Amino acid sequence: MRWNSAKIFWIGIILLVVPGLIHAYLLMPFPGSQDLNAITVCYYLEKVIMPLRLIGMLFIVWYLFKFYAKNTFKQKIVKAAVFLLCIGSFYITDYMYKAETMFKETANAVFANGLKNRVPLNYLVVGVVNNGVAKAYPLIYLGYHHKLQDNVGNKPVLVTYCTMCRTGRVYSPVINGVRQNFRLVGARHYNAIIEDESTKTWWYQATGNAAVGKLKGQQLTELPYEQLTLAAWLQKHPETLILQPDRLYTTDYADLKNYDRVQAIDRDSTIKNKDSLFRKSWVIGVIINGKAKAYDWRHMYAKRLLNDELNKSPLLIGIEKDSLSYHAWNTSVNGKALHFKLDNNGMLTDEETASVWDWDGLCVTGTQKGQRLAKIQAYQEYWHSWKHFHPGTTFWKGDESLEQTASIYPPF
Repeated sequence: MRWNSAKIFWIGIILLVVPGLIHAYLLMPFPGSQDLNAITVCYYLEKVIMPLRLIGMLFIVWYLFKFYAKNTFKQKIVKAAVFLLCIGSFYITDYMYKAETMFKETANAVFANGLKNRVPLNYLVVGVVNNGVAKAYPLIYLGYHHKLQDNVGNKPVLVTYCTMCRTGRVYSPVINGVRQNFRLVGARHYNAIIEDESTKTWWYQATGNAAVGKLKGQQLTELPYEQLTLAAWLQKHPETLILQPDRLYTTDYADLKNYDRVQAIDRDSTIKNKDSLFRKSWVIGVIINGKAKAYDWRHMYAKRLLNDELNKSPLLIGIEKDSLSYHAWNTSVNGKALHFKLDNNGMLTDEETASVWDWDGLCVTGTQKGQRLAKIQAYQEYWHSWKHFHPGTTFWKGDESLEQTASIYPPF
């Protein structure tokens, strides 16, 4: 086979640049990239990028030694410029748009108690309790870092948050008996993808499902958490330790100002009907025995308290007066389902016995005093993310439950 000298050069350039550009495009939220079912392509492409680049360099070196000198001055300038642009593209693909360099995990996680805390009390936090130890992770910090690998009560935890889909999740980082370190790979379907160190499996942050790799089909063990304001968390856990801001990332935290409290739809003055359902509308998501349901946040806050049933389980959804702290409980007590309303003091009161319960699910006065409602794990999430990862979900909007369909909602 007789090789054309120009083909040798351009094949080398393509191998140097194109695989990395495709990989960066698919793993970052560029227009159209996140709608493709391409996680397997991304996974294996990442493994062959460096070998392809080495082959590309061999082609370039071959060309330089055998053909470059025969080029005209103009041809030499063009090819040299193209090669320099190739080198520059590595900055884009391997740094500028590489998730683990854009969103760095803090290397110095500092915690403080309530007396020494510098985090505003109205910040939202992800709260975790284990073995009597409570820790709070502010969303604004966690949202930039995407993940924090920590210990709570001598138990390893992987605390995660993805701002593209508004998903907080806490997992055990122990896989098959071995504690793993995780790196942030990028995103698919607007959700963060993380990789464990040992098996190099890729996991969806929103579900803990292994999407591709050696452990494909397995699932990270989810650990319970709550999302509420720091003030509400301190009221329940006054001895909590609170993650403090890392000064290295002050500017990055500032980019998320008001993320934890203002819906995107509220910042768009062109939208007249704020009750419309958009991609980034907030919902409260609940899953009971495999059955998923989402509750429209705006309508839920107007109602404040909702008695419902999901998969034959009595369910209570509530949002506190601060408009940010939310809860879900199973209302079965001693085999009987209770129904709740708010009293004049904003406390929970069951209709069956008129007992009063606090926002931690504990009965404080009445015949049920001392009883505690069982917590149900609930999530605050963008509607587009919830319906993607839970395609069979039902949806509640203002006292009516609707089966989720493939309807297309206005992009936002």
